[in-house]
Amino acid sequence: MAMDFAFFISFFILQRMSELAVARRNEKWLRSQGALEYGKGHYPFILLLHSGFLGSLIGEYLYRREPPIDLAFLALFILLLGAKIWVISSLGRYWNTKIFRIPGSNPVRSGPYRILKHPNYVIVVLEFIVAPMVFHLYYTLLIFTVLNAIMLGVRIRVEERVWAQ
Repeated sequence: MAMDFAFFISFFILQRMSELAVARRNEKWLRSQGALEYGKGHYPFILLLHSGFLGSLIGEYLYRREPPIDLAFLALFILLLGAKIWVISSLGRYWNTKIFRIPGSNPVRSGPYRILKHPNYVIVVLEFIVAPMVFHLYYTLLIFTVLNAIMLGVRIRVEERVWAQ
């Protein structure tokens, strides 16, 4: 495995793990504020989807015998990371990988949420496209873009129902 891919995939996995750590910390705070969790049934599938995505990146990279890095897509991936940091910092303690709502609270409308209703999901969609393109991993791109679209369809419907209450 080439060093550029090893660095990229290690960074991507560490990024996802740090997101889960932030989510766990925020979950404790949200629950202490009386937040209720929604969409528990589909959450394991989200974890499976993201784990499968990372595994597929590795598997296809090895299968394709170390395809070259595309620096333009790497730069786009880094921009997406900056956008994700903006999303997470805008939501602060409310950001989570699960769906929580503190009874009586309203959705956050600051940062990118002033512009888009679901900026985090836009970023995730783009990550599922851009990350495979960094190393020309077309099978992963196609399969997981479709699976992610299906999963986000479920997720967004649940979230919309929660905030409509």
